[in-house]
Amino acid sequence: MNDTPLTFSRREMLLSALSAAAVVTLPRIALAQTQIQTKETLPADVRFSTLLADFAEEILRLSPTSATSLGLDSGARLALKSRLPDASPAGRAAWAEQVKSMLARMATLDRAKLSANAQIRYDSVRYAANEGVDGLRFSYGGAASGFYGGTQPFPVTQQDGAVLSVPEFLDSQHKIANAADAEAYLERMTAMARVLDQESARIAEQAAKGIMPPDFIAHAALNQLRNYRKTPAATQKLVTSIAGRTKKLGIAGDWETRATKLVNTLVYPALDRQIDTFAKATAKATDIAGVHRLPDGAAYYEWALKLGTTTTRSAAEIHAIGLEQNKMLQARIDAILKAQGITQGTVGERLLALSKDPKRFYADNDRGREQLIAYCNERVAIVRALMPKISHLGLKAPLVIKRVPPDIEAGAALGYMNFAALDGSRPAIYYINLKSTTLWPKSEIATLTAHEGIPGHTWQGAYLAEHHADMPLITSMMGFNAFIEGWALYAEQLVDEFGVYADDPFSQIGYLQAQQFRACRLVVDTGLHAMKWTRQQAIRFMVENSGRGVAAMTSEVDRYCASPGQACGYKMGHNEILRQRERAKVALGGRFDLAGFNDALVKSGGVPLAVLPTVVDGYIAGVRAI
Repeated sequence: MNDTPLTFSRREMLLSALSAAAVVTLPRIALAQTQIQTKETLPADVRFSTLLADFAEEILRLSPTSATSLGLDSGARLALKSRLPDASPAGRAAWAEQVKSMLARMATLDRAKLSANAQIRYDSVRYAANEGVDGLRFSYGGAASGFYGGTQPFPVTQQDGAVLSVPEFLDSQHKIANAADAEAYLERMTAMARVLDQESARIAEQAAKGIMPPDFIAHAALNQLRNYRKTPAATQKLVTSIAGRTKKLGIAGDWETRATKLVNTLVYPALDRQIDTFAKATAKATDIAGVHRLPDGAAYYEWALKLGTTTTRSAAEIHAIGLEQNKMLQARIDAILKAQGITQGTVGERLLALSKDPKRFYADNDRGREQLIAYCNERVAIVRALMPKISHLGLKAPLVIKRVPPDIEAGAALGYMNFAALDGSRPAIYYINLKSTTLWPKSEIATLTAHEGIPGHTWQGAYLAEHHADMPLITSMMGFNAFIEGWALYAEQLVDEFGVYADDPFSQIGYLQAQQFRACRLVVDTGLHAMKWTRQQAIRFMVENSGRGVAAMTSEVDRYCASPGQACGYKMGHNEILRQRERAKVALGGRFDLAGFNDALVKSGGVPLAVLPTVVDGYIAGVRAI
């Protein structure tokens, strides 16, 4: 591995973690006892907190970009600021050893002796590590997958790879405040060239085993790589970002010249090698979209679904759920459309006709993009005023809304967000894809903003940032896809339940259409990977049922091809949250408090759906105890 291990004794690790608020806050007497007791005699929760602190430091060394994203690449972790993850066989082996070691060390603890909250954390961490170990069965799996909430079978696609991720990461997350930070930036540029070669080696290795993305993914990815390569080095974001920021801060040094030289002498030659390798490796790729075509593909998809949904539901069950909920949501949309006098054609046809009405879009130019982002900010302000009814947490939840950078928008999701840094140095950033404003009818923007912003991802992530002293650091390093995306869909529903769309039927249609869209994802993801649907079959289903355009739905289907199982997490997570809410309502009757229930979910930090009932049991018991 490229990451040099940081050396701490167990006692030093505990004290360092405590001082950094990286483990559960302990009573002062417990802290004093940890300084004199041996590991064997530590109270169970204290031993477990120490173990989680160890895990967090170990994972940060494997994923130094996470240290930067979380605002933790300073002090004792400063060396991480100049590194990127190791994508070599040695790096993958280190992750494999990590998850195996975590399970072995957790097995030495008696779960029954842990407090209720610690048991939830234990079950969540064990789930992530166990899924990572399960992924080792597949040569295109990944031990880190259990912690990042999804699987990535191919190192380079239209949405994956160093060319797409590193420049944007360095620009938006690598903080430059002094010359040392700028030097670390340049070291990461050097590391980017190394990662490109590591990816290329992986591409060639996989191709020899018949593992490659389908041809339409390969063509899109190759076009992106070649277009990136055509750009003069001096105008690449890798160069302009460091040049602009150091100049603004008056940091002396020839940063622009050095960055340009690194692009020309290291990054571009490595990219040339990747383009050549990728083109040869995918020359015989087929148009078969699903991973069922890969070696042991059926079993791989079962694992991917478990990662994506954190349930044991089969592809057939998830497919059936999607079909049923699609039908139910279409009926609700139909009623609203008819009330507006829109009666001709299927629901999908009527929605598609609406999507072609130019009055429903902002102008497809820079002015229109500015107006669209301003509207997003207006929606955030409206929902902020409602938050005291939705949550008792009183979070600040700072948020910046930006367009997806133009150089990556072609393969990027339609909307996504980066959580805020734990140290408060960077707010949450909500990105909306504005390759064309026609991707976003005005009636759908409010729901997207509830999902990515408040009370969705931004609110859930804000708790992790603003209350990080109350939970182990590792909580912010695990991404349980179904919980995170399920919460965001639930957030969309909360906005509707609190009447934001009461006088805006088309925005309510937009909300229901977004929910229905996620039901369609259940059908299409399982259709592609378990039922051998073609790409065109999947696109046709999405267009006909969701009422969205062919271009947008082609992009979506290609996303499912590159990230099997991930798209199923959204609706499955939402369904389970609603099921648990109803269970809590029945159990508590008049004592049920919606904001209290919402807060219990957010305060969990994010858990597998398999663990969510335990979280809700704790909420119910807490209310009953008052």
